[in-house]
Formats: sequence, structure tokens, C-alpha cells
Amino acid sequence: MKPTRSTLAVTLALAFSSASCASWAADGPSVAPVRPVTDTYFGTSVVDNYRYMENLKDPEVQKWMRSQADYTRNVLESLPGRDALEKRIQSLMTGDLHRGHFTRVGKRLFYEVLEPGANLAKLAYRDGVTGEEHILVDPAKLAKDSAHHYALDWYSPSWDGRYVAYGVSEGGSEQSVLHVLDVATGAQLGEAIDRTSGSIVTWRSDNQSFYYTRYPKTGPNTPPSETWYNAVTNLHVVGQRPNGEGDETVFGHGVSASLDVPEGQATYVLLSPDSPYAVAVANHNLDNNPNTFYVARVDEIHGASTPWKKIASPEDGVTDVQLRGDRLYVRTQKGASNFRILSMPAAHPDLAHADVVVPEGSNVIDAFALASDAIYVSERAGTTFAMRRVSFDGKESHPIALPYAGAIQSMTVDPRAPGVMFDLRSWVKAPREMAYDPATKTAVDTGLIPPSKNESSDIEEHDEFATSYDGTRVPISIVAKKGIARDGSHPTIVTGYGSYGVSMDPAYHPAWQAWIEQGGIIVTSHMRGGGEYGDAWHRSGQKLTKINTMLDFIASAQHMIDAGYTQSKYLAANSASAGGIVMGGALTINPGLFRVILDDVGVSDSLRFETEPNGPPNVPEFGSTSTEAGFRGLYAMSAYAHVHDGTPYPAVMFTTGANDPRVSPWHMLKMTARVRAATTSGHPVLLRIDYDGGHGMGSSVSQYSSKMADEWSFALWQMGKSGFQPKQQ
Repeated sequence: MKPTRSTLAVTLALAFSSASCASWAADGPSVAPVRPVTDTYFGTSVVDNYRYMENLKDPEVQKWMRSQADYTRNVLESLPGRDALEKRIQSLMTGDLHRGHFTRVGKRLFYEVLEPGANLAKLAYRDGVTGEEHILVDPAKLAKDSAHHYALDWYSPSWDGRYVAYGVSEGGSEQSVLHVLDVATGAQLGEAIDRTSGSIVTWRSDNQSFYYTRYPKTGPNTPPSETWYNAVTNLHVVGQRPNGEGDETVFGHGVSASLDVPEGQATYVLLSPDSPYAVAVANHNLDNNPNTFYVARVDEIHGASTPWKKIASPEDGVTDVQLRGDRLYVRTQKGASNFRILSMPAAHPDLAHADVVVPEGSNVIDAFALASDAIYVSERAGTTFAMRRVSFDGKESHPIALPYAGAIQSMTVDPRAPGVMFDLRSWVKAPREMAYDPATKTAVDTGLIPPSKNESSDIEEHDEFATSYDGTRVPISIVAKKGIARDGSHPTIVTGYGSYGVSMDPAYHPAWQAWIEQGGIIVTSHMRGGGEYGDAWHRSGQKLTKINTMLDFIASAQHMIDAGYTQSKYLAANSASAGGIVMGGALTINPGLFRVILDDVGVSDSLRFETEPNGPPNVPEFGSTSTEAGFRGLYAMSAYAHVHDGTPYPAVMFTTGANDPRVSPWHMLKMTARVRAATTSGHPVLLRIDYDGGHGMGSSVSQYSSKMADEWSFALWQMGKSGFQPKQQ
């Protein structure tokens, strides 16, 4: 997604001294009041100077937020190159036609489409790959004014393709409302069911009813930690009880006195049109880590009396269960760090005696999908990918040749039809929607995603390895102009994530060309805590070992200096959400390594994370302050607890969305106040707030491009790039 073929030659020099930068910090809003609160955890006292900011409804806090947002806006708009950079980014992001998130029911394909120049994705369908495209839902038409927007959160079609249930929410809040649409007529039915954020909807074979996830009602006295927790699964019949009130609850924590369903974020039920069974999932954090699974016959599902039979608990290491006829297929990491696939009868599930269909190998089994003809398995080895077709008994296995090297994403099947569709992409090649036909034994481009106008032969990607503090080799992916000189002159952004076993797979980012055109480099660190090398790689960057993730990131950045690509004065760190833990480490462990820190909606005060709406579901990944080991791990990864007065910190921009349901905005508020009070460098510490945004899900193209332009122009200013230096004040 990179149009321009020429890359500007950049000569970098620090045009702005730290003294001039200091004037920006000094001219900002008054320093936030310090009101210390001391907590003692297992003998360790921790002082929190800005606890009061956790009350986001406090008028004083709201006023301070507004002053910070206004100040940041004024600073950023004073940067000469910012507006032109935003226009370039937006042109790159809106120049192509994008389709994705495909679902296949018979010959009918449902998907999301982002048209050239559009701001938000729409829901569409077509009959067959070459069929005419029909738009079903356009969230842009739901907005009441220009200050607010709606987004499509999720969708699920019935097995016959007649109906589609979908969720929309306002302002990036992810507070979805479930609706149902008649595909043939385009008519909206009467359903409007709230509290369906991230709902997993599964249609029954009658194509008139479905199971869906719904969160409990909250009141004024509901603790924040319980507002986004213990969602249950209900049964809804189209046309009955349109607001969902009175729908039968069939599964969830506390639903049945005879069934011990563990606490967690949400539950859902999975079905297959060729199976008489249903799988129920108690998912602690709506992720692909080990969860609790149950099975029952569909005709025996009757509210709280449903005879659910447990398949697996988290200690069994099962991450996915799928149905085919009267058998269950499971992906498990127990005794297999690279995973394996097992099969067993649904009527008598017994993991200890399950058949091994796909044994553990040298590659990590990323995912599998059950079509009518075979099991399709995607695999990885670090940053390389492969796919194979396996018979249901595991006796036959054949590799599927890929047309080019890239990451395999989103395998799409209909269990009643042969073959598989999948997304293939790389760092420098835009996504293609491929289809494998077992009759021809070939994977071909469907043409559903047209070629990008912006791919550039001037840009290349290659992988290197950084060496972490303990000798661990950490893969890094480097995207830059082809043949870039290792002369230490290049503005470089290092990014990464390193949590939940989530891998940083190759992905084509259209806006990156705008940074590369400034002579820049973008580096992705595949740190421990991710899933690039399986479960062991994940666990070695989790809880008490989370320090490995932070140190791997620092080693990745140091590698770029040692290899001659850049210098500290041209180095920026950027991540988001759980990646905020990594940003905190980059800020506090080695403050002199980076010139700029860009921390987006980041987890910063991990000791207080449990108290907010999305905190309890994350305990399995990060730990809990209720245990000493949990506290030790959380304390080590808490950037907020390790900001020290009198330290020359880098320039920092913290960003948040006012409607963020995943990481409360107060993390970024507290970090802004704390770092600004502590730093002696004179470098600016800014807080950017999007009042029509949340965690990033559901943000429009213009919101993404604006944020990116803000962050990149801020970084280029601080790195001394000509064209981004404000006039001296």
C-alpha cells in the first residue's frame, strides 16, 4: 500500500535543542495536583500520586483532560509538515479497494468492504466469487452528526444466507447493539439487543434462531471490574422478543447450579450444520489461549437444565474445538509447545484417549479449519508460513504450494463444501484472497481483493536477529527502502506487542510508505510473550517472565543501532494496549536509548489494571495482586511505578480514546502527569485524546490517519527532521 516510487534522501540534523523543547513543556497547562495514595503489597509500599484521576467523571479530571488535549492539539498543529503528512497517509490508506473478514455459506460470500476514499467499512455479500456485490450495512449512514460515528463491530450470517445478525457501536466504544437483516430484501428486522459487545453469534440449523453472547445489566453501584465480565449465552428466535429481554439463557457462569462454569469475560456456543452436537466455551479473555469447553446434543439444550459435559479445562491446554458430525477436533498445547490436533467422539469426550490426527512437529500449528473434504492446517516457523491438507484420520497429509511467501490469515470454509479460502499477505505485498481447490490441487487468487495501486518495488523487507540480554535470538522484521544505507541516519520506529501468544505476522500497512519516504525504517520485534515459536515462546514473556518481553524489545532497538541503521537520536518506540507494558519498559529501563516514545492506549499502571472493566479477564495473562508472585510480576511490568523524579526521559506522546472499554484512559492520564513531573530532559510530554474514539476498534480511516500524522510529525520534530520544526517561540 505504498504509491510513490521515489524515496526522499534525508539528511538529519538536530535543529531543535533540548532548551527550545523545554519551552514547549513549560508553556503547557499547569502541573496536575499531587495527592499521594500509598498501597502496601506483601511488604512493599507503592505510592500513587494521581489515583484521583481514575475517577474519569470527576469535573476536575475532565477539565484537566480537556486542557491536555487542547494543548497537544495546539502543539501538533504548529508543526509545519504535519498537515501534508496526514494528507499523504490518508491518500495511501484510501487509494485501494479492500475486502476482508470473509464468511462462506454455500456459494454466498459475506465480507466487509472499504471502498476507495471511504472512511468506514461496510457489510456486503455476493453469490459466488464473481457475483455482483451488494451492500447490506453502511455504518456511515447511522451517524447523527459529524462529531460522532458508528462502526460495524461483527456479523454472522445464517447457514442458508437468508439472514445476517450484526453489531454496531458508536464512537469506538465497542458497546454493540445486535440487529438482524433480511438479505433478500435488505429490510431491517425488529431486533435491537444491547450489551452484545464482541458477541459470538451462531445460527441453528433452522436458520430462524441463534445463540448469542450478552453481558449482564449493570447499575450505578456495579464495580468497574464487573461491567465487562461473565457474559452468558442466550437463545434468540428471530421476530420474538426483539430487545432480547426474556431470551432463554443456556450457558454461562451461575446459570446452572449443577454445572460449574468458571468466571471469565464471556461464553458462547459453537455449532456446525453437519453435526447434532454443540460446543460451549467459557473464555476468560475472548482469546485463543486455553479455555474451558463443554459439549451437548443440540436437541438437549434447554436452558439451565442442559446436560453440558466438560471436554477440557485450561490446564488441559485446549485452545480450539471444532465439530464434524459426531466427532470433536481439538487443538491443544498440553505436552506439545508447537501444538497438535486430536480427535474424539462427541458423545464420550476423553482427551487422555483421543486420537492424534496431526502430531506436534517442528512448525507451530497456528490454526485449523474443517471443510467437507479434509482438515486445512496453517503453520509457522517464526516469521515463515506453510499450509497443508490433512485427511480426517490423519493418515494422509499434503503440503499446499503458496504462490509467494507470506502470512496465512483467516482460513474460511463451509463445512458442507470442499476447499478453503485464505488471506495471503506480506510486509511489502498487499493481501490477496486465495482459494484452494482439492480437485485441481492448486491455490489461486480469487480476485476478490484487487491488486493494490500502491505496492512499490522500491521497498523491501528482510529479517534479522537481535540478541537479547540472556543470549536469546529475537527475530526482527525490517521494512525500508531497497538498498538503504547503514549510515546511522535513518529515523526508525521499532514496534512490537509480546502478549497473549499473539504473533506479529507480516501485514501490508499502506501508511508506512509515508514514513519510508522520509528516509525512515519500520522494525517489528517478535518478542517473547508472542506466539512466533509456540507456547514456550509465549510463556517465557508472561507474568514473572514479562521482563523478557521488555528486554527483547530493547535488544531489538539496540540491534538497529549496532547494525548501523540508526542512532538513539533518531529512534522511536511505538506500541499499543498490552504493548504499553513494552513502551513502559522502553521508557523506564533505558531512558537514553530512545528519542521518542509513542504509547497508544497502553497498559501502564498494571498494579491497578484489575480494578477496571477489562482487568479481571487479563489475570491469566498478567497475574493478580492478590498473590505475592502475581504482585511481583505486575510490579516489575508497571511503568507507572518505576517513573523516577529527576530522570531525563525521552519525548513522549501518550494517546487514548475517551470511550476505550479495554484499557481505561486513566492509564495515559496518570502516566502523562507522572512523567511530566519527573523528567529533567526538557523534552515534551503530550497527551492526545480522541473524544470520538475508543481502543482503536471501529475507528475510521480519518481517525487512524490523523493519529498517525500526529505521532509521526511529533517524532520527526523531535528527531530534528527539516520541515517539521516549529518556529522558535
